[in-house]
Amino acid sequence: MKIDEISAHLPYLRRYARALAGDQQRGDALVQGALQKAVSGEIAFDGQLAPRIALFRAFHDATAEAGMIAAEPQRGPDSRLQRLEAKSRQALLLTAMEGFSAQEAGQVLALPESQVDDLVARAHGDIELALKTRVLIIEDEPVIAADIEAIVGDLGHEVCAIATTRSEAIAEASRHQPGLVLADIQLADNSSGIDAANDILADLAVPIIFITAYPERLLTGERPEPAFLITKPFLPNAVKAAISQALFFEEDAQPAPRRAQA
Repeated sequence: MKIDEISAHLPYLRRYARALAGDQQRGDALVQGALQKAVSGEIAFDGQLAPRIALFRAFHDATAEAGMIAAEPQRGPDSRLQRLEAKSRQALLLTAMEGFSAQEAGQVLALPESQVDDLVARAHGDIELALKTRVLIIEDEPVIAADIEAIVGDLGHEVCAIATTRSEAIAEASRHQPGLVLADIQLADNSSGIDAANDILADLAVPIIFITAYPERLLTGERPEPAFLITKPFLPNAVKAAISQALFFEEDAQPAPRRAQA
């Protein structure tokens, strides 16, 4: 299998590893360790598989052998970690975020397709028990914002505000203290969603999921990069998976206030 066939998929393997591990540093370390094993000959890419599947399969072979994937990361409350098993998390991210079919995810994880389906269903059930929170959406396209709001609502979270500019986003974050932020990169007044996120993080510990049509621009390996990144146009399940993972690993998510009874 040619190197360029594999390397084209590395940015997306990094994205997957970061979401799986819960942060950039640990995810990148997992990928680096797997690649070192491949270079040394400890693991090999399966030439019978498509390059993308072979890369992800080699990653799992390398990390599972070292016990790095099976071990739960030490982040977030223990109760939250117990709600989603490692295999369920892997199956969900492979199918929902990375777009593998259940059959392809089975090839990655060395599991039958039916078991992948069961793992994904179990993950969705466990996610429904996860912490509910307030969500700030930073998006200047009304249709896209409405789609995201519907997805957030389907998961049982509350959208506290929708901002279309950097200044609006900062003001709404200060006002509502959200437990999660979904941020576009390019905003209505040509301001930056990244700048807005950095301003918010200066005053509030909150997980942020970035949304962009050009994920490769943020997955260069040359600077700090987001652990959670959604590609436009997005699939609803990809957004749901990213939201669940971000909250799963976040200790400081702010719970949504109870609505007053009528």
